[in-house]
Amino acid sequence: MSTDLILPPQQLVLDLPPIARAGAAANAAAAARAFAQYRERLADHTRRRHDFDLATFAPYLVAIGLSAPVGLNSDPQAWAGMTWGLVAGFVAWQSSEGYAIGSINVRLSTVKVYTRLAAKAGALPDSDYAQIRLVAGFRHAEGRRVDAKRETTRKAGGKKATPVSISQAHADLLKRQADPLDRLLMCLLLDHGLRVGEVASLVAADFDLSSGQLRFYRSKVDKTQTHQLFPDTLAAALAALSGNTHVTTLFGVERTIQRRVGVLGALVGLPTLSPHDCRHAWATFATRAGTPTKALQDAGGWSSPAMPLRYAESAEIANDGVKLK
Repeated sequence: MSTDLILPPQQLVLDLPPIARAGAAANAAAAARAFAQYRERLADHTRRRHDFDLATFAPYLVAIGLSAPVGLNSDPQAWAGMTWGLVAGFVAWQSSEGYAIGSINVRLSTVKVYTRLAAKAGALPDSDYAQIRLVAGFRHAEGRRVDAKRETTRKAGGKKATPVSISQAHADLLKRQADPLDRLLMCLLLDHGLRVGEVASLVAADFDLSSGQLRFYRSKVDKTQTHQLFPDTLAAALAALSGNTHVTTLFGVERTIQRRVGVLGALVGLPTLSPHDCRHAWATFATRAGTPTKALQDAGGWSSPAMPLRYAESAEIANDGVKLK
């Protein structure tokens, strides 16, 4: 039997040629900094989105009986033992919990990024990572079918086959909340058409109160946008955020926002109200006020000009607004 097989690891390293020893040391150093170096290159909003995605992955692991992991965004060893079955289970768990299909796909992508880094750092076998890469999310048509099947069990806030119709009077009531954060939440949904995931990722620093602007990330189309705050939204932001320097998210996770909107909706006679209903209402109000489709597409963060028309509610009088001369 070769004596090399029983030498201590340090002796094995010392017996390597100098360039091989240097290479081994460089690999070890690179592995230790793999996560930090990757995250240093990310935009601030992307880092926050990754942290938010991983914060959802942790409770999934706890839900299936595992200990809460520490360092998913910083330590390759936190991913040691991860398998494709656990990642596929994360996709299924989110679907059963009622998360939006787009959010499920984004979080799956984030998990794949960090398992790739963990594999590169040597914490995860290449064979396990290769199988994780094959875990699929939902294509658009598949997502519609999944939503249709879970329509009766999906929890408050999920997309419905028919959105709740919100009148202008209802919208005005929803924006008159006593709590400043509730008021800001409803203004962001009804006056700016933000998706629930976009609201969930917001921190106080995203609001520039001096210029009256909001800068935020739309993960669904992978772009950062700036919105000029409408008067109601700016007033709510000033009331809620003046002196607020916290870097934590303002409104909690998506499910918390969905539940809160449901509660506020019930108080004005809309018991099944969801954040997505508010996005439909925003598109409807803007279209009826004469907003050009291109402007609405840009403001809503849609990749297709057909989407604003799908979101806008049809008028009760079908030819209302049609001009012949």
